[in-house]
Amino acid sequence: MFVGIDVAKDSLVACAMDDQGEDVFHSYSVKNNRPGCLKLINLITDNANLLQPDIIKVGMEATNVFWEHCYRLIKNHEQLNSNFKLQIYTVNPKVVSNFKKSYTDLPKNDNVDAWVIADRIRFGRVENSSSPEALYRALRQITRHKFKLAQHIKAEKARALNLVFLKFSDLTQKSPFGTFTKASMALLENYTLREIVNTDVLELAEFLYQNSNNRLGGSTPIEKIITALKKAARNSYRLKPEIDQAITQTLSMTFDNIRFYQSQSKRLKRVLKRQLKAIPQTLITVDGIGPVLTAGIISEIGDINRFDKETNLASYAGLTWSQYQSGSFTAEETHLTKKGNKYLRYYLVEAANSLRVHNDSYKSYYYKKYNEVPKHKHKRALVLTARKFVRLVFALLSKGEIYQPRR
Repeated sequence: MFVGIDVAKDSLVACAMDDQGEDVFHSYSVKNNRPGCLKLINLITDNANLLQPDIIKVGMEATNVFWEHCYRLIKNHEQLNSNFKLQIYTVNPKVVSNFKKSYTDLPKNDNVDAWVIADRIRFGRVENSSSPEALYRALRQITRHKFKLAQHIKAEKARALNLVFLKFSDLTQKSPFGTFTKASMALLENYTLREIVNTDVLELAEFLYQNSNNRLGGSTPIEKIITALKKAARNSYRLKPEIDQAITQTLSMTFDNIRFYQSQSKRLKRVLKRQLKAIPQTLITVDGIGPVLTAGIISEIGDINRFDKETNLASYAGLTWSQYQSGSFTAEETHLTKKGNKYLRYYLVEAANSLRVHNDSYKSYYYKKYNEVPKHKHKRALVLTARKFVRLVFALLSKGEIYQPRR
């Protein structure tokens, strides 16, 4: 018996068919809550008792987070599991959409989608799904939120850089310190270009020191820093006072967003470290891989025994390349598939970026790949380094060994 469930935030629509494609029940709709799901389970059980199938296969689209409660309730339901052999699948919506195209005259509605899911499961070649254990699930919730925070910070910084150009066009090119340092943000929020040019060197130096925890410039003399800053201010475009004021206010609020997201990220990092201690792993012993990267990789992989070999893990992360071949022609340059777990891919690439700085073995590999091609040098080398790192991740997690760099 094959059961397809179309999942929405408020409802579950189910359809079931036998191995000949004949309807067992059709367009059964319940609310997407515990009583509604239990009602659906009872219907599946009643029909299975009549049909007496060898196996019940249940499939649903992995739609946002709305499938998770239903998935776990069905998967762990005692009566279904004790009386029947139960297999449950989560199906990529793209797989269902592509399969549906083979039926040229089907409309788009929840009832039809549930039927298509059931039929897709009936045709086979769908991998059995596994939901992460509670231990990994808790950590995954934190690391994915941290990923979202990183995306927010990136977006806010991009927005801020545009505003900085309008207010102080030469700052990012000529400034002796970074745009998003405490000193730089305080300067942009409190001074106009005219004030930067006209303010006494000592007064400006005192302001920058106070807003950089007395760590401004390192070994660079403060006079040189102020001279460069004033020169950049003189060479920048001028704005009318009312426009400058509006941009400054907008920029200040954007900086507030960045500071907030960064504080949230630091708070999550502390929670993440505590969660990570509960999971036995040796990945953190790799030079250049700290708790954040370790947690992100571990939480997305879950139980490493789900993967037979490292190529399966690479495929799951989307670190594989498409092939373009026709006749005797084979393209030398192909694209990354990016069809796997985007969170795992993100953390693996971030890990590669850290390894190229802190790990001698991976640093030499990165630069070897960097120098092989004339274009896309950094991105290509980084992704290839991440792919190499997958082999180490699989070995360490599957064998439980401590990382030993090659001599």
